[in-house]
Amino acid sequence: MNRRIPNGTYGGVRGRGLAAPSYSIRVPVDSWNRLEGEKMRIALGADHGGYELKEAVKTHLERRGYEVRDFGTYSTESVDYPDIAVKVARAVAGGDFALGILTCGTGIGMCITANKVRGVRAALCHDTYLARLTREHNDSNILTMGGRVIGPSLALDIVDAWLGAEFQGGRHARRVEKIREIENLEGEGAHGEKGTTC
Repeated sequence: MNRRIPNGTYGGVRGRGLAAPSYSIRVPVDSWNRLEGEKMRIALGADHGGYELKEAVKTHLERRGYEVRDFGTYSTESVDYPDIAVKVARAVAGGDFALGILTCGTGIGMCITANKVRGVRAALCHDTYLARLTREHNDSNILTMGGRVIGPSLALDIVDAWLGAEFQGGRHARRVEKIREIENLEGEGAHGEKGTTC
């Protein structure tokens, strides 16, 4: 099942090199299902700064048939974003969820924290162009956004663009594999050509 998502921006700038109003993205709703007929499972999380945006994303995904688990927070009461980010990151890295979406005030803290978990490739995106490319080129598995930076309408377009894109493989697969190699090397405590340890 495909849906066409109107998109008035390209690379964050309206009308740059394209007739922006006619630009659209094909979104295969079930493109990431691992088994025929299985719902894609998506992990969500937010701190107080991203709570309202997370709620909008959750409703949006549930209406489209995704299986969603909310890892918190559950109100606008102040919390520490690393506590939420690590839960979602571990759930995605462990294979319990295909993808994750994290929101905080800017999206930056969530992104930094999630990328500390081995196997996570989190990307901060505030436009649909980057959302699509981070899936196609970087095989990102967690999307982060800032609830104090973008509004819910744009955020939902970003979510749709991200979920609708697929990793292209090829030369990009080689580069992602190099990221994994660096991650594994750092995880072992090795640094530099000689493999010295801290």
